[in-house]
Amino acid sequence: MPSSGTLDWWGGDFAATGTPGRRLGFVFQSPTLMPWARIEANVRLPLDLAGVDRAAATRGALAALTQVGLEEFAQHFPRELSGGMQMRVSIARALATAPDLLLMDEPFGALDEFTRQRLDGELAALWAGRGLTVVFVTHSIYEAVFLSTRVAVMGPRPGRVIAEVAIDEPFPRGDAFRVSTAFARHCQHLSTLVAEAGAGTLTGTAS
Repeated sequence: MPSSGTLDWWGGDFAATGTPGRRLGFVFQSPTLMPWARIEANVRLPLDLAGVDRAAATRGALAALTQVGLEEFAQHFPRELSGGMQMRVSIARALATAPDLLLMDEPFGALDEFTRQRLDGELAALWAGRGLTVVFVTHSIYEAVFLSTRVAVMGPRPGRVIAEVAIDEPFPRGDAFRVSTAFARHCQHLSTLVAEAGAGTLTGTAS
């Protein structure tokens, strides 16, 4: 097992992260919003921490809220929003810094299926509109197929990439794609890989 090494970001040291063209954003499993602060202040937080002028930071926060369709809730508190809306606020907070790479750790896992599918569609539209690179962690095969251009299947103990699968289907993808034969084929393929990974019979492949 490796006990040392380095991690390159954009072909260089992690210290370069945050410079133009190398901005990084995070969205966590839960919204992680400050309950005592209004929505605008929650979204403005990374800009405040970066020392951005208050007026410019406010404009940036409102622009990010507009991107997720929540500009009219800027002066609400998190408790006044549904779980899905709170997650959209979390996405807006990540978008406020105009990231080039967005890391998302099971952001919709705790939501009901209806809300989850709607947010999947909204995220796909944001991805296409902003030209982002998104690394999205999910336990849902259906979500992986709907959102991805490429899926990396992880194996357990130790965690490692054991398969990579291209989802070579056109965007935008809507409800028709979810019931298509292509969608079912991709889901079946990934289901087989996940089952083999869990059984320890898959050691590494690409397709």
